[in-house]
Order: sequence, then structure tokens, then C-alpha cells
Amino acid sequence: MRCVAFRLGSTLRFAASVSTVLLLLCLLASCPLDAQAAWSSVGPDGGDARAFAAVPGQPNHLYLGTVNGWIYESADGGASWHRLARLANSDNLVVDHIVVDPAHPNRLYAAAWVVDHPSGGLWLSQDGGRNWSELPGLRGQSIRSFSMAPEDPSLLFAGTLQGVFRSTDAGASWTQISPAGSREIHEVESLAIDPVDPDTIYAGTWHLPWKTTDGGKTWHNIKKGVIDDSDVFSILIDPSKPHIVYASACSGIYKSESAGEIFRKIQGIPSTARRTRILRQDPQHPETIYAGTTEGLYKTMDGGHTFRRMTGADVIVNDVYVDPSDSNHVLLATDRGGVLASTDGASTFTASNTGFSERKVEALLVDRNDPHRLYAGVVNDKAYGGAFVSSNGGASWKQIADGLDGRDVFVLAQAEDGTLLAGTNSGILALAPDASTWQPRGTIANTLVKSATEKVRGTQVNIEKRVKAQPYQMDGRVYAIDLSGPAWLAATAGGLFTSRDQGATWQGGPVMGVAGYLSVTSHGPLMVAARPDSVVLSKDGGQTWWPMSIPTVLTRIHRVVFSSDGTLWLGAREGVYFTRNQGKTWMWAQRLPLVDIDDLYFDAATSRVLVSSRGSDFVYAMNPKTLDWKWWQTGYKLSAVRSSGDRLLAASLYDGVLLEPHPAETEIGQK
Repeated sequence: MRCVAFRLGSTLRFAASVSTVLLLLCLLASCPLDAQAAWSSVGPDGGDARAFAAVPGQPNHLYLGTVNGWIYESADGGASWHRLARLANSDNLVVDHIVVDPAHPNRLYAAAWVVDHPSGGLWLSQDGGRNWSELPGLRGQSIRSFSMAPEDPSLLFAGTLQGVFRSTDAGASWTQISPAGSREIHEVESLAIDPVDPDTIYAGTWHLPWKTTDGGKTWHNIKKGVIDDSDVFSILIDPSKPHIVYASACSGIYKSESAGEIFRKIQGIPSTARRTRILRQDPQHPETIYAGTTEGLYKTMDGGHTFRRMTGADVIVNDVYVDPSDSNHVLLATDRGGVLASTDGASTFTASNTGFSERKVEALLVDRNDPHRLYAGVVNDKAYGGAFVSSNGGASWKQIADGLDGRDVFVLAQAEDGTLLAGTNSGILALAPDASTWQPRGTIANTLVKSATEKVRGTQVNIEKRVKAQPYQMDGRVYAIDLSGPAWLAATAGGLFTSRDQGATWQGGPVMGVAGYLSVTSHGPLMVAARPDSVVLSKDGGQTWWPMSIPTVLTRIHRVVFSSDGTLWLGAREGVYFTRNQGKTWMWAQRLPLVDIDDLYFDAATSRVLVSSRGSDFVYAMNPKTLDWKWWQTGYKLSAVRSSGDRLLAASLYDGVLLEPHPAETEIGQK
């Protein structure tokens, strides 16, 4: 059964409720979508990687956890990856632990927690990670540590914000073995199970380590030698010598040769910002320990007597995998950089992210002369992010970030001569067609009107003079850029700015006494800029601005765009509105089953308006003349949609650039 077609209308009823729209959304969501093929994430490769797991006896068969609930798989030792499955429909589910049952390798556990919320859970797969079901015993628990008893796969342990839990039946049921409501044993960040005696359990909390030797009946603090109030992120037991225990804390790395009764610091933490998130032992060389920190990877080859940093300080390490069949093969799961691989015992690393894309893409641009040449701007990735280019429709990507200096890229635009402009969190930069380095293109050179007194024919008179102000560099957030008109237009944290010399200089500032404009659009000399609560219009290329009337029902405006016939389209919390007479009258796309519109884009090649919302995984394409529309379900949260040849592209909030399946599968609506 396919969804029925909806009818798209227009109305002048500004005060109408959006309940009809919401009802249509519910109806649409209930329709089967099996007629549509899935959209695919095509890069740029990289992003946040959290945790590794290897199939016992198959060191090249790996799983990888992420920060948005996705599980990746590799069959070639991490050289390449593919998306396997998602644990739940949540974009902030951090998968910090994956465990493979050695007796049943298709049986996997994934423990997770939710960012900025005390929740999470435990998921089970019986088919090698392709399908997952949540185990009810720990539903809603923020699981920060998870372990399986080395000699008994049915014996599982979980550390949560509430304490330590144990299952004796492979996760079917759980019992809290730390004191319920304890003021001490809670927020359990790390666990380690004695390889000989599973009743001996170590628990690291956000405030020192604890130990039980009777399966949780009694616990005692093992803080001797550890600086008070140390968050214990990782605990490592030497499997051949269980009395040797390592612990990493915010105050340093510690070693005990008395089963945790006495610790001594073996590696200090000179920076207060550094955290040692993970300790891993080389299976073939027990004296070799890796310490993954928020300021690089450290390694000791003598049991902790000396440590050496193996990477730059900019590498944030979340997990370390040492190949049990080849100690020289080491993988790092990192923030921003994704997976880093070494074949020389961690002496050197290279990116190993083929097929792994966890990017937050805020800007997406199709080259004006080549629809297969794509540009993506990402945020939150500092030196690993910035801008990327693909010359083959997204099949592969190359970072073009020299000169961006770790800036976030929120906007990408292209001039007629092919020059790229990037609107960042700190000004505008440009990349010429034959250049490899971005250059600042945000010089603000305003002209001021000053009053002065001059003597004319013996009489003092007041006159006004136009003088050039001292130039300065734009250094705030850039929200939008439009290069389509005779004058370029930009919305920044400092206001609206125009340029009539191809971006060499900009003029402007607050308009109507305020800044905070989020969207701009041009149509010849006409310019429109929108704030969340207002819209302004210029008929002279940005030299003067006037307020534009808007529907009174609107509570938050996100985007404005002109179509080729001069119709102005407005995306807002209440839906899509349009005016054909510069705001004198507005019409509401009443029947469009989407609200809280975040992005509108007029695709001149196909003469349609592309509509999307960050709160939805649907894409809509409207004919601006007939108001017919089509829709696609992408399966991902979106920040923008563009067109490349005969296919759509989307910038996702967490999953890189998305590509529409080919041939296209759509659902059709009519006005």
C-alpha cells in the first residue's frame, strides 16, 4: 500500500492553527515507505569514533561504536568500514562499549549513554550486529562501563550512574550489586573483572576506585596512593598477573602490584585539561601499555616506568585496539579524526576512515559549472574539519582547509569566477580557483557621515562630510551569504553587509538598530534579510533597508529565498509562506505536511523549491508555479538539501553528506 497523495493549497488566513498540518504529518508518518530506497551517507570521511570490539579469533573483523547510535563494521582490520545498524532512533546515543560473546560470535552487546541526559541502555544482537533489541533490565540506565567475565560469557557487569549491576544469564536479568542509593559507589565510569575470580570486581567512579572480593556483598575503597577526588576512567588487570592493576584518573596513571591495595603514580598529567580515557595492554607484550588521553596517545614498553607520547597533543583518544595477531597494528578511535591506524607499533598514524562518516555538515554547495563537483562545510571538527571537496559526486572527498585554521564552516557560496567563499564562526574567507589556501575576505570599510563647522564667505555653517572609517576585519559568526546579485550580501553577528568589489571590502552593520539576521536572499537589486521575528527589504542593493510586513501568526523565521520569478519564500516554525508582491500579501502553503522549516533553497536547474527541517528526515520539492510537490524520506536528520544533476543531496546533522538513491523513488502530492 502506498501513501495517498496530499493536496497543497494556499491561504491568507494568518491566524489559522497548524493542527491540520500536524495531523497530516501523523498520517504521512503512518504510511509504509518501503517503496523508497534508502539514502546513503557518502562522506566526508571521519568524525567522532568511540569504541572498538573485535571478534575473538578473527582480529580483522571489527566493530566500531559512535556518538549517534550507529554501529560500523570492518572486515579488513579497520582499513575500511561500512554502516551496519543503528541501536535506536536517537541522535545523541553514545556507544562506548561493544562486547562480542566468544562462545557465540554473532552475539553482541552494545552499552550506551545519552548526552546531557541521565539515560541510555543495553542492546543485544543475535545476528552479528545487523539487528538489535534493547534488553529491559537496564532500560533507561546511563551505562558508562560494561564488561564480560573472561571465563564465563553469561556473566556480565555494567557500571551506570546508579552503581554496579550484574547479570548471570547473559543479560536477561540484572541485579544491582553495589549498595542501592550509595553516596559513594555511583557514576561508575570503569569496571574490571579478575580473570581468575569473577567475584573480584574493580569499579572506578567519578571520585576514586572501589573493589569487592565477594561478588558485591561488601566493597572497600582502594584509594591508597591515589590523589583524592580522582575520576577513574579506566582500570586494567594484567591477565597473566592479576595482582598487577593499572588505573587511569584525572590526576594521572597509577599502578598497583598488590591487587589495588596500594597504588603509585607512574605517569603524571602536566595539563589540568588532560584526561586518560582508556588503558590497553598489548596481548603479546604485557609490559607494553597504551594510554589514550585527551591530549594524545602515550605508550610504555616497560610496565609504566617510562611513557612516551606517540601522537600530537591535538589527538583526543577514546579507545585503542591492539591487534592480538600483530602488535604493530594499532587503531585509535578519536574525536573528530575518526579512526587512525598504525602499522609500526604506534610510531606513525594515518587516517583509516573509508566508509566511516560521522560529520556535522552545515554547508553544502554544488559547483556552478560541474554538478559532480561538491563542496561541504563541517563544524565541531577543528583541524580535521573545515571544508571538503568531491570531484566525483561524493564518491571520495579531499579536505581543503589550509588557511581556515580550525574554523567551523557554516556557509559556502561560489562567485561567477569560481571563487569559493566560506562563512565561518570567525569571518569570511575566500579560496580562488587556482589557490590551495583560504584567505581572509572580510575587510569592513564603512563610510561615515560626520558633522563639521566651516566658514563660508565669512559665515560659520554646519556641513556634513562623508569620511572613511578605520577598516577592520570581520571576526564574528557568518550566518548567510548571497552572491547572486550585483552586490554581494552577508548576514553576520555584526549585522548585514554588502560588497560591490567582489568581497574586497564590505560595508554595513546593524539594520533597524539590530543585528541577528540569519538568512539573506537577492533578486537583482532586491535584497531581503530575515531575523527570527522580522524581515527587512532593500530595493537599492542594500544601501537602504525597510521593514517588510509578515504574517502575524509567525513565531520564528528561519529562512528566506527568492525563486526565479521574484516570488519570496519564507520558512518558519509554522511552515512555508510566500509573497509575490514584496510582502503586501502572503500565502501559506497550507497543506504541506511539514512544519518548523529550517532550510529553503530554490533550485534553478529544476525550477523547484527544496524544503527541509532539522527535526525531520523528509525532503519536499515544490513547483513554485503550480504548487505541486514531491517528497522523499532520507532516514537522517537534515540541515540542507541541494540538487546535483538529476539527484538530490542533503547535508545531515550527524552523518555527513547524503545522496538520493538512483533511480529516484518519490511520493507525489498535488495542490
